[in-house]
Amino acid sequence: MSVVENTKLAIIGAGSVGSSLAYASLIRNSAREVALYDVNTAKAEAEVLDLAHGTPFTGASRITGGGDMDVIAGANVVVITAGAKQEPGQTRIDLAGTNARILEKIMPQLVERAPKAVYILVTNPCDVLTVIAQQISGLPAGKVFSSGTVLDSGRLRWLLAERAGVAAQSVHASIVGEHGDSEFPLWSQASIGLTPLREWTDDSGTQVFTRDVLDALRDDVVTAAYRVIAGKGATNYAIGLSGARIVESVLRDERAVLPVSSVLSNYRGIDGVALSVPSIVGSRGVERVLDVPMDDGEQELLQRSADALSSTIKTLGY
Repeated sequence: MSVVENTKLAIIGAGSVGSSLAYASLIRNSAREVALYDVNTAKAEAEVLDLAHGTPFTGASRITGGGDMDVIAGANVVVITAGAKQEPGQTRIDLAGTNARILEKIMPQLVERAPKAVYILVTNPCDVLTVIAQQISGLPAGKVFSSGTVLDSGRLRWLLAERAGVAAQSVHASIVGEHGDSEFPLWSQASIGLTPLREWTDDSGTQVFTRDVLDALRDDVVTAAYRVIAGKGATNYAIGLSGARIVESVLRDERAVLPVSSVLSNYRGIDGVALSVPSIVGSRGVERVLDVPMDDGEQELLQRSADALSSTIKTLGY
């Protein structure tokens, strides 16, 4: 993968997710310069030093960073990973409130230093925070979006590929809606190669993806992060890689179709809520939200997802 000349990626937060994103971006040559900022100066500087020591083995990218927010100045893309983690017993609304207050503090400072950047939220609950970040910044909706269900869709494609015995790159399937418990797969549009998923058979001609199998796969995707967190405390590698992939689509103006989450305007009757649906991602951020076909059941699930998020946003006063 080639590096686009004079591109700068800024990452806010040097925790496990932010550091993994920086690592993935260096290895993939996602940007010419990666700047890593954290309020914990010692942590940020240590991560930068560790990553810098590896750059002789990567491409032409360089890593900078520390505890001075000026390190992000002039960035083309800013990815926000900073925020509190959900504690045992803490409600989703409480977590959203805590992280909203962090955004209220840092978002104006970020926009002041990188006014032309595209902003990507990874901090959870990312859909709710996307709405808040867009309101605080005053930037166009397409310039502030979240990673949404890009990783969830990657998990789904991997699971389907393993079950079918094909390459994940040949599986075309997306998770849409909330990045959370109400997310769901667009089974009506899923395929392997050119074969609709529900028509895929094994060597004996037996249908592989029955309703029971599809329900189990959906549950596996929704609970995947919980299983990883239970074993190692956090998810970081896959979100780092998926985040780098989104960044590349912006910096290279790829106009790739990705299920990111942006604030919707009259999308199937949904307004003012950020949800993940397939969208064209290019140099201006989310350049177009695609009105993909959905069956009646999927439309109902999308509306449920929107209603749940709308309730949280109203509770927070936005």
